[in-house]
Amino acid sequence: MKEIDLLKRPEIKRNLDPNWRKKENKEIAKKFDREFFDGDRINGYGGYKYDGRWIDVAKRLQKRYKLNKKSSVLDVGCAKGFLLYDLKKVIPEITSFGVDISKYAIENGIEDVKPDMTVASADHLPFADDSFDFVFSSDTLHNLPIKRCKKALQEIMRVCKHNGNMFTQVDAYRTEEEKRKLEIWNLTAQTYMHVKDWLKLFKDVGYKGDYFWTITE
Repeated sequence: MKEIDLLKRPEIKRNLDPNWRKKENKEIAKKFDREFFDGDRINGYGGYKYDGRWIDVAKRLQKRYKLNKKSSVLDVGCAKGFLLYDLKKVIPEITSFGVDISKYAIENGIEDVKPDMTVASADHLPFADDSFDFVFSSDTLHNLPIKRCKKALQEIMRVCKHNGNMFTQVDAYRTEEEKRKLEIWNLTAQTYMHVKDWLKLFKDVGYKGDYFWTITE
């Protein structure tokens, strides 16, 4: 288990005015429909569009987890399938699947990978034990309450063949100031904690995969 930044996101300018987003915006966002992905920024992404940024992530995953054309990969919280699409660009013959709670995201995903995506929750993965060589999940598990979050990690471990070939990234904080900013910015996360508490949770459920944090700075 290692803390490793595989997404390497550019710094994002966020509106941290505490009066900007309100309770109704969170209620809209938690439906994970058009308003969250492609509506106004106050309710979510403000337009979730493919821009090729997942190519570099796919290359890092390939190197870190030794993925090849014989590998099988699952993206838990795949949204519109951008990572799946770019994985196939990097490794054309790879077997990849994605699940997401959002029917809207999958219906409006990239056509080439739509057959490989299905609507499902992270804590009830519709796959047999040991189905995948690598399981990936970014900015998804924290959207569940803590008991379901633990169950989702157990599900990820269940469907993954290798204990170390997992990666998850979740909302977290290291300081009270980061916590304050996260609470202002957060729309959908139900489980967000200090990094030490996340590490304890990982230990409690037996998670041995890699991990990283989404920090609001």
